[in-house]
Amino acid sequence: MPNRAKKRGAPRAEPQGLTGWQQIAAFLGHPAAVVQRWASEGMPVRRQGRFVTTTPEELNAWLGRESGKPVHVATEDTDLAAELKRGLAFVRHEKEPSAARKQAGRSKKEKGRETDIPG
Repeated sequence: MPNRAKKRGAPRAEPQGLTGWQQIAAFLGHPAAVVQRWASEGMPVRRQGRFVTTTPEELNAWLGRESGKPVHVATEDTDLAAELKRGLAFVRHEKEPSAARKQAGRSKKEKGRETDIPG
């Protein structure tokens, strides 16, 4: 029996698509009726015959645009620790400007108090 050489390359990283309202709804964690309404309001789906399709990447990007914050729907393959780090970094970055404003506001108030105190 001849020994066949097997190709051992890295598997292709093709985006895994979601087909049908049920798969899309399960991915988003909402009922199919809600997902269908979102599709009518601009959620990225494509009609292929009698089915609708989309990819998790498209849905994550759309959710991020709608919410104004980076969004990633967690799946079984998601590295939750990495997502937590990403989320915390985003929150810290968002809070930095307001913390700087508070500090600036305090120093102005303190300066005002210094001038109000009779000397």
